[in-house]
Amino acid sequence: MNNFFKIFYIFVNFIIVNFASNPEWDPSGYIIYCPCMGRFGNQADHFLGSLGFAKSLNRTLILPPWRTYKNVPFDDFFQVKPLREYHKVILAEDFMASLAPEYWPPGERSGWCVHLPGRPKECTMKEGNPFGPFWDGLNVDFDSYVYFDIFFSSQNIPQWQERFPPEKFPVYAFKGAPAHFPVEPRYVQLHKYLRWSDKIMDEAQTYIDKNFKDKKFIGIHLRNAMDWENVCSSAVGELTYMSSPQCLGYHNNKKNITQNMCLPDESEVLRLLKNVVLKTKTKVLFVATDRYPMIKQIEDYLKPQKVSAFHMDPWLPQVDLAILGKSDYFIGNCLSSFSAFVIRERMVNKKQSYFWGID
Repeated sequence: MNNFFKIFYIFVNFIIVNFASNPEWDPSGYIIYCPCMGRFGNQADHFLGSLGFAKSLNRTLILPPWRTYKNVPFDDFFQVKPLREYHKVILAEDFMASLAPEYWPPGERSGWCVHLPGRPKECTMKEGNPFGPFWDGLNVDFDSYVYFDIFFSSQNIPQWQERFPPEKFPVYAFKGAPAHFPVEPRYVQLHKYLRWSDKIMDEAQTYIDKNFKDKKFIGIHLRNAMDWENVCSSAVGELTYMSSPQCLGYHNNKKNITQNMCLPDESEVLRLLKNVVLKTKTKVLFVATDRYPMIKQIEDYLKPQKVSAFHMDPWLPQVDLAILGKSDYFIGNCLSSFSAFVIRERMVNKKQSYFWGID
């Protein structure tokens, strides 16, 4: 009898692994793209817009790997199940293994590139890094190209469906994300479906439990690397630049970007920090930065308030993001898409946030 149940158990698991997990083909079609424009913050903005675009066309979104120095499977960072509460999705690795061999086989794969009137038709889908390594990581080569001149807007959905129906074009494989940067206002709330993987959350919570011991804490993001100095030299005085709509609004025509919004000096960092500490009576501070955390300056300045400052420098910046999202209060950079990720997460969870250079 024991042997019978053992054999039955093995058989059931074989069925689950080899049949139940195999996805069915979606006759409404698919969308895949290379998240190859910018670092993780930019990629996250593009993802939300791409998710919204896929839903508007009723096509399944193939969840692309995140692009670092290599392809990182989507579910290394985020759960897949919550996204399905909103729309149809499938991991790129599952699509390529289970569906592509039959429905999108080699020899029938088209790359999709925008073509504007008066410009030559060039679709360099795999030219350069990260484009080539991204598609190579999925074992995809392109045999032909499709050129389009339709923008990714809700008003243009009928044109997409009429000109590129799924019966003739089952897979839209875009060179870049079919979305705008920064993320459009209508897609900001989609962030509620973007939930960290257990691996990321476990690392973040372990750090919080070890260092903060159930105390409230303020999270701050200091974007102060050398490349950011160049960004700010171009941004100051403009009405909009990069992720600035998150703090100045999407239709700002009154307030110019200041140096302290983009690259706050030490006095601005200490001033706003002290204001938030005094207002919230918080004694613990967590600093995420790409260069200089200012731990000593912060602790010296806030010594009368007995504030302790921490800086992790994790192996993955996503762990920093998860910690910042869990902070009780947050101060972020107005122009940074890294800060914007945290702001959106906190917005959907109704948590308070501030920006450097803005009271």
